[in-house]
Amino acid sequence: MTQATQTATSDALLAAILKSLDDDKAEDVVSFDLRGKSEIGDHMVIASGRSTRQVSAMAEKLVDRMKQAYGIISKVEGKDIGDWVLIDTGDVIVHIFRPEVREFYQLEKMWQPASEVAKAT
Repeated sequence: MTQATQTATSDALLAAILKSLDDDKAEDVVSFDLRGKSEIGDHMVIASGRSTRQVSAMAEKLVDRMKQAYGIISKVEGKDIGDWVLIDTGDVIVHIFRPEVREFYQLEKMWQPASEVAKAT
């Protein structure tokens, strides 16, 4: 018997993604509410893995969990290289980086409120 899929709200999907990343020991996980700010999705999550192997494995498990629990076929870019994996679940965009690559691109700065960016510099 297969597990029944369920329809998820973007908030429920975000919670499931954050749990998956936590279960797989992702580091420095941050999420941004994009509703009203961007058409790309409702939420964005940025996380780090310690190695290319961990980054790829976390991405693979996350994609599988979303498919099993919600029937979502996610679009994935970069899993084979493992430096930066982009997972598009539709409502939630997930970026998983190796720490050096994350530091180089600094995606968080693009989505943080200007007041937070000023404090960080």
